[in-house]
Amino acid sequence: MKITDVKLLVLEDPEAKGSGGHSIVRVEGLRRIQYTHQGRKGGGPLRTSFLEVHTDEGIVARSNTTMNAYQAEIVRHHAVGRSPWEREALFQQLLKGTRWVYQPPGWFGEFDNCLWDILGRAASLPVYALVGKVRDRLPVYLTGGDMSLEGYLGHIEQAQQMGIGTYKFHSYKGGKADIAIYRAVRDAVGPEYGLITDPVCSYDLREAIEVGQVLEELDFVWLEEPMHEQKMNQYQELCRVLTIPILGTEMLMHDIGLTSQWLIQGATDRLRGNARHGTTQVLKLAHMAEMYGTNIELNGTGGLDGLVHAHLGCCIDNTDFYEFFGGSTDSLRKMGEGWGLLNAPLIEDGHIAPPDGPGWGAQWDEERFRSLVVEEH
Repeated sequence: MKITDVKLLVLEDPEAKGSGGHSIVRVEGLRRIQYTHQGRKGGGPLRTSFLEVHTDEGIVARSNTTMNAYQAEIVRHHAVGRSPWEREALFQQLLKGTRWVYQPPGWFGEFDNCLWDILGRAASLPVYALVGKVRDRLPVYLTGGDMSLEGYLGHIEQAQQMGIGTYKFHSYKGGKADIAIYRAVRDAVGPEYGLITDPVCSYDLREAIEVGQVLEELDFVWLEEPMHEQKMNQYQELCRVLTIPILGTEMLMHDIGLTSQWLIQGATDRLRGNARHGTTQVLKLAHMAEMYGTNIELNGTGGLDGLVHAHLGCCIDNTDFYEFFGGSTDSLRKMGEGWGLLNAPLIEDGHIAPPDGPGWGAQWDEERFRSLVVEEH
């Protein structure tokens, strides 16, 4: 089998409105200068992009992508005429050649995901089976935005109604304000409900230590990205002082070299990963974390509106959760259907599971998908 083409398709839904982006705003009431973000109004029709890899045997793989046309052309130049069974060789070439084509680390990840899909389709096996299944389904945590105490409690109630047993805060208010909220929420939900927090770089080292000690008392699962990741020495100190796991590499997770160094140097206790940077990269990091006796936790929805991360969550032993942002158990499916993807995962009894079809198992309304294509590169 040979790769015959690599295409970048841009889709637009004229009936849905895209985001206007973010503005940077200062957090008031702190003794230091700190920023957060707010949404901006505006934005045109909703757009998204997909990468397709075509083969001479009629197998076509498709993945959501953040790649641009120039990056797709680089992949096309190196991939056309090669066998998809050279997945590891292509991964190594593009990884080691990233500097020489002047791209950011992890830039070719969706191409790698397409090769895994082709392998599964050719073998008539789901990706989880190719890697090796360790569970049938993965627990979900619901992630919330920056809210008041009442907002968090209402959102947790919504999670509980969906059978979800763990909740993750986002809070940008500073450590003193956050501690009061964390204590009140723990009192409200009881000792058994799972709680995680992600202050998104809102703390300095002193705040992170003070908050972390409270989180240990309250039995939180982990503390995520409390400070800017560029401060490796401060993260090393934080990991030395606290017993709660620190998850500190979200803004580094695209770079397999930097991410691995943070674990080696004791600057994070768990790794972050996202398969938009490639399934092969995620699996390598997962195996490394396993050798260190720790976890990799996958960030965000994941490709194909949850299908990719659902597969990986069921074939990586050292991961605990799927990160869910939806407001209903069928949120992922509804998102996928907007672009023609018919079988994005449902949340059932607080868990997510991949389909059993070959590759990623995606089922498409091709007429719907093709009707939304506005650019092809």
